Amino acid sequence: MMKDLSVFREVLVARDAMMRATRTFFYERGYLEVDTPIRLPAPCLEEYIDAIPAAGKFLRTSPELHMKRLVCAGYEKIFCVGPCFRHHEFGRLHNPEYTMLEWYHAGADYMDIQTDAFQLVEAVRRAVGGAVLPKWIVLTVSAAFLEYAGWDPAEAYDADRFDLDLLDKVEPALKTLGCVVLKDYPAQAAALSRKKPGHSKLAERFELYINGVEIMNAYSELTDPIEQRCRFEACATARLAAEKEVYPLDEEFLTALEAGMPECGGIAVGMDRLLMVLLGKTSLDEIMPFR
Repeated sequence: MMKDLSVFREVLVARDAMMRATRTFFYERGYLEVDTPIRLPAPCLEEYIDAIPAAGKFLRTSPELHMKRLVCAGYEKIFCVGPCFRHHEFGRLHNPEYTMLEWYHAGADYMDIQTDAFQLVEAVRRAVGGAVLPKWIVLTVSAAFLEYAGWDPAEAYDADRFDLDLLDKVEPALKTLGCVVLKDYPAQAAALSRKKPGHSKLAERFELYINGVEIMNAYSELTDPIEQRCRFEACATARLAAEKEVYPLDEEFLTALEAGMPECGGIAVGMDRLLMVLLGKTSLDEIMPFR
């Protein structure tokens, strides 16, 4: 059914304000805006994220690996904002095509990125005229799961139980807390983040929630090429076991990592979700006129 586009004027004006405020935020802090390819021969290997085929290649699920190649090449502060795509994702909070913001800061870690994330959200909130947000609450994954699910995944990790309890128990509880940072994930759920020094069971990763909706995913980036290759290969094995398509390894990224990547903090932001929550909406249908 075709939508009545006239009802989206206020939303589109707010989206324009959000994008202007976002670019201004990074320009004022000395970041370089970059673009990365949309069609890729080797999308990032992640167990639960499927890429959309496109004429012999795949549409990007994020600009991450190309941006990290730039960091390896000496670009210290970069950001990219644009369309990304994920197969089989559709619902109140998901759409196959969406707008993602990523930024990387060499010499920073996930705590530095957290500070910037708070400031960006506030800059965008003011720009779109959203309601004042409550104070940020920072919880470790272990503390949140002990409180709301009754177990500590860092001590006894179970992937299926972790995913189910996060969705059914932890995230509903976070909705009642307003603005929450969930940090220090179990090492088995590190994704592309490094392990926490002195805490082998934890990874330097956080996710930022507003009213129970996950908006951002941040890391102190993994810089070890051997560990990164091992994680990609383990993911490929898991995807094969789940009868999912297994993408080739991005050897150009791994080669860049072997040449050396500085300590770096990075984050991905779902801009559509951010706009949705700041405007007090509950579904992407309300802020995406061409969905």
